[in-house]
Amino acid sequence: MNDAPTPPPPGARLQKDPFAVIAVPLAPIVLEGRYRLLVGALWRLARSRRGQWVFVAGSGALMVGLALLAVRHFATTSWPLASGDPGLLAAAGLLLLLAQALKAYGWGRLFTPDERPKVLALAAGNGGAALIGVVLPGRFDDAMRVAVVRRYPGCRAGVRALCLSLVMLGLIDSVALAPLALAAALFPGTGMAMRAALAVVAAAGVAAAALILALPRLSTSSQALRFRVGRWLSPRTTSRRAASQAWALVSACWLVRAVAVFLLLGTLGVGFSFPLALLFLSASAAAAALPIGPAGAATQVGASGAALIASGVGASQALPVAVSVGALGVFSGAAILLSALAWRTGLTLVPTRAGGGG
Repeated sequence: MNDAPTPPPPGARLQKDPFAVIAVPLAPIVLEGRYRLLVGALWRLARSRRGQWVFVAGSGALMVGLALLAVRHFATTSWPLASGDPGLLAAAGLLLLLAQALKAYGWGRLFTPDERPKVLALAAGNGGAALIGVVLPGRFDDAMRVAVVRRYPGCRAGVRALCLSLVMLGLIDSVALAPLALAAALFPGTGMAMRAALAVVAAAGVAAAALILALPRLSTSSQALRFRVGRWLSPRTTSRRAASQAWALVSACWLVRAVAVFLLLGTLGVGFSFPLALLFLSASAAAAALPIGPAGAATQVGASGAALIASGVGASQALPVAVSVGALGVFSGAAILLSALAWRTGLTLVPTRAGGGG
């Protein structure tokens, strides 16, 4: 009567399941309650007409307020970009726009064909993330990406699929950033503390590559299919071929950004130095990977400015340059977002006009 088997403790099954070892760390990121509540609140707000008006009025007021503050600040202080060559600044801006497009194409490779959003929707999500990173803490940019892409017409991917793609995109980013971080760590002017931080970034890229290569096999194992999350994840796991395509596009994105930063550092007086541009970009990207921060853009600007100071650039010159590069990144994201919204508005007005003319 008392020989009934005792059920194993909750953690015993997970310890024997290799897939669970991978799924447990990822599940809180993808399906975390607070994260889903935040995305759900943004989604409900975007669906209501009142929410749309509030969003338009609020974003407009925010842009006007930021513009007024910028005008007030730079009325007495010279704008750092004013000293740059207009041709090089325009070239850097175009390169940043190209980098946004490459990142959107790379992100798109992480969806299944029947759930893949439009490239313009993904680019708009990245643009919205660049804007929201100016005023809100880190990881809110990912919620903004999900809200923008999910709201875009024709999106067939659910919130969970979008969150999963962002997790994979973060891993792909780490892999693509690893060679740049390693090259920056070997830069002769890099301090020991910066070398150690960049070595950690490179090691994280290697670990991310190993995880990406292992996921397709783990997700199709019999142990994985015994769990509900495994059955949902199995058909949505990025194949090695798709991951390679995404890696190539994201790597091209980082290289294009590195060339843009190279041009900006040269025209803003720091000097044309590709190793210094790699160091600048690696520090900014490593700061963007932090789980939380005072504000996404502010954290990246501070990290990139600190990298310049550690390389021997004066603080009075390093911080304005970091702010200028960050501002151009935000402007390029805003341009992508506004272009996507204008295109979407035009598509919604065409049927209306056609119906009215008939």
